[in-house]
Amino acid sequence: MTETAPFPKLERGLVAILRGLKPSEAVAIGQAIFGAGIEAIEVPLNSPDPYASIASIVGALPPTALVGAGTVLSAADVDGLHKAGGRLLVSPNIDAEVMGRAMHYGMVTMPGVFTPTEAFQAIRLGASALKFFPASVLGAAGISAMRAVLPASVLVGAVGGVSDKDFPGYKAAGVSVFGLGSSLFKPGMSVDEVAARAKAAVQAWDAAFGVA
Repeated sequence: MTETAPFPKLERGLVAILRGLKPSEAVAIGQAIFGAGIEAIEVPLNSPDPYASIASIVGALPPTALVGAGTVLSAADVDGLHKAGGRLLVSPNIDAEVMGRAMHYGMVTMPGVFTPTEAFQAIRLGASALKFFPASVLGAAGISAMRAVLPASVLVGAVGGVSDKDFPGYKAAGVSVFGLGSSLFKPGMSVDEVAARAKAAVQAWDAAFGVA
């Protein structure tokens, strides 16, 4: 393929960030999150044996699930993600080589940006969506100011220090995708605890975005 894939139409704009996930718990945690109504799952590459976890989750969930990696920093990382069967590439930065390799595989990309310069660079490089990171530093007001100059068709996500309590404020700023990390999953949490947090996030999304 020669272009990145468009960001898929998910029932909810939620991405579970499972930093620190172990392969032995990947299937159970992944199924609990997907079962709660979160269809996109990201395993950051600074987790233990992340490609094994990604491959396990991909194998356990329906093809409609959007599974991939976060903290993707090199073209070799992209190759590893592709071999594991992941389709979603999330990074903390914008890197032309990474984006080019992701485009080669037709992946869904969500690179990290913090400034208008980075945001427009990401758009030029074919990003499926923009990940404003760390969102808690920019705040809804900062994102709103930049959203005003971005193309209306660009999908904007907020990641970093964001929880389900923040959905209404960021929605008003034009954010439609949220990456939930420590508010959803931390190493050592039980499957039941993660499932409960995922369900709470889904309920908060539905309330903020008017989903019946």
